[in-house]
Amino acid sequence: MTHAPVDSASGADTTLSLDMKTSLLSGRGLWSTESAEEVGIPSLTLSDGPHGVRFQSGEGDHLGINNSTPATCFPPATALASSWDPELVGRLGEALGREARSLGVDVLLGPGVNIKRSPLCGRNFEYFSEDPLLSGVLGAAHVRGVQSQGVGASVKHFAANNQETDRMRVSADVDERTLREIYLPAFERIVTEAAPATVMCSYNKINGVYAAEHRRLLTEVLREEWGFDGLVVSDWGAVADRVAALAAGTDLEMPGNGGGTDAEVAAAVRAGALDESVVDTAVDRLRALARRVRAEATPTPVDHEAQHQLAREIAADCLVLLKNEDGALPLAPSGRLALIGEFVTALRYQGGGSSHVNATRVDSPADELRALLPNARFDIAQGYDTTGQDDAVRLREEAVALAVQADTAVLFVGLREADESEGFDREHLELHRDQVELIRAVAQAARHTVVVLLNGGVVRLADSWYDVVDAVLEAWLPGQAGGGAIADVLTGRVNPSGRLAETIPHRLSDTPSFLNFPGEQGHVRYGEGVMVGYRYYETANVAVRHHFGHGLSYTTFETSDLQVTQTGPDTAQATATVTNTGDRAGKHVVQVYVSAPKRPVSSPARELRAFAKVALDPGESTKVILDLDRRAFAYWDITLDGWTVAAGPYQVQLCENAHDVLVSVPLDLAGDRLTKLITLESTVGEWFGHPVVGPALTEAIRAGLTEEQAAAADDSADAMRMAESMPMRQFLGFLPVPLPEGALEQLMELSHTPSPGS
Repeated sequence: MTHAPVDSASGADTTLSLDMKTSLLSGRGLWSTESAEEVGIPSLTLSDGPHGVRFQSGEGDHLGINNSTPATCFPPATALASSWDPELVGRLGEALGREARSLGVDVLLGPGVNIKRSPLCGRNFEYFSEDPLLSGVLGAAHVRGVQSQGVGASVKHFAANNQETDRMRVSADVDERTLREIYLPAFERIVTEAAPATVMCSYNKINGVYAAEHRRLLTEVLREEWGFDGLVVSDWGAVADRVAALAAGTDLEMPGNGGGTDAEVAAAVRAGALDESVVDTAVDRLRALARRVRAEATPTPVDHEAQHQLAREIAADCLVLLKNEDGALPLAPSGRLALIGEFVTALRYQGGGSSHVNATRVDSPADELRALLPNARFDIAQGYDTTGQDDAVRLREEAVALAVQADTAVLFVGLREADESEGFDREHLELHRDQVELIRAVAQAARHTVVVLLNGGVVRLADSWYDVVDAVLEAWLPGQAGGGAIADVLTGRVNPSGRLAETIPHRLSDTPSFLNFPGEQGHVRYGEGVMVGYRYYETANVAVRHHFGHGLSYTTFETSDLQVTQTGPDTAQATATVTNTGDRAGKHVVQVYVSAPKRPVSSPARELRAFAKVALDPGESTKVILDLDRRAFAYWDITLDGWTVAAGPYQVQLCENAHDVLVSVPLDLAGDRLTKLITLESTVGEWFGHPVVGPALTEAIRAGLTEEQAAAADDSADAMRMAESMPMRQFLGFLPVPLPEGALEQLMELSHTPSPGS
């Protein structure tokens, strides 16, 4: 293959015309790019999605309306995150890559790593977690897996895309520290550790600027700070101003629009409003992408049965056992079971919108339970009607009649696809009233009652029904093999090992974003700052139903001998021993949090800083080693525009979940002795608190005082506290004796001198 000659002086492509170059930078249609084979740029095929390939060979759409080629529907990110297992997520990525390659897909649009700011976000089923570390580690594993098969990944949606309400226009108004600590770290980790082929910018604005036109994020942060060298692609229809977007760093506009915006770009170049080198750079990035993903472009057959079995294995490790009393689970191998609910035979397994997969097959929980429990007797009742057209009272009475005769009643309840989807946000966290009344009635009639939840976003576990059932299994949206995975966990074939990747609150009004979601008049203010999810609940001491990181098991684990060793000025290593003290094999998640000392900024009570999942046989032990890098102890200092480690005693905490601390080990860090430049606008507190300027200022003031004035100054501590927030410019008038001419200038110059240890 020959490639275009390049002018060595300008870097411009000397073969392609300007019009041809601009046409390459927008889609040929919904799912493909334009081609210029003569210069090494073939047409590339892009496809949804994060948990299954939504390849459309016929009439395409980006809303999940039209049919797509059958493909394996794996568990969405909301379930995957509860596995807390990057190795498992990596295997899923490999499977997605295999299937994408078999269908001739070059770039798979996913994963979605936006933070779950509010449980109401309609697209939360596509996102991993409320925590950026967990999202980033799992997202990086996903990308590495996909790209190991020669298929490019597209990490999305960059950035601060945390709601569906007014998603095409709303401005996410978020401060820099919150962006850096909560909403950007998952993207940063994936870019720096997994080198994704593409990054997809979001629809929304960030602080008034469309994401597609946000030069600071797309060029200064993504490329210059993080070193991203791939292609930036727009979300479908996210570009409002093509010229501004291209100048900001959005290389490829999707989908195509018939050439209208191509002409705008060409006209801007000819008018001198846009340098042609910007176009050339974007074309070069497209060419580099083509070389990367076409290196292994030969489609290979996929074993769909093997993919399905992998989907089942993955889903089983994602399920979270929230409650288990009186030995309700695992189910006994024999006896009489009442299976109740519409989802018993028609599994709810994925969300709605652009990621909707045409599954190769879908397992029903009823069939899979029968296969695993051949000696049990099964009775099945619909229990409720998700359409609301059937008689709810009659359906409930039929279910209760079976529950009375059963040893255990298992109810499958949850949300409909119409309740949560791309394009709109949820209005509440409640289960449907018919389902709640059904659960209560069955629990009153049955010997044991087990509830299986099928939902993409968390639902409220109300006292009225949660307190009267014996066990609750959160199955999320488990993918097409979810029926088998649920059966595996209910019967004990697989030990439950999922842990919550998001907090389950008691009430919607308890959530940190409650007063600021979804915003108003085109703006949504991220008023909770860094206090997102468990960070808020733990810091504000707000009770929740289940904490981030919670999950039960059929076996027991003991974690002991936590040791923390400082490995550098601001790094450490934590080690602990985990033992399976129960009678069955299982997996356990080790969670390490860090609690910071008093800092110049508000700090969460604790933050997840490392985790690992281990598999152990009964009686087996293993040593877990977890590294804590500088970022585990740092915060974003807006005055320094960088990461800062405060000095003081930190606590490295081994936790059962975000709330329950098993053991805490102190770690004293010297921190960054960074000094800030002092000006007349700096406060009195900043002047006197400066390690170099402060002592010199004190000496200069005292040099001009009489003994009586000096004694009075020594007794004026309270008065000085009152003046700490006063700018020095105003404070000068309160000095008993003016400073010598030029003294202030000399003192300000001292602030440029690094302090010891900085």
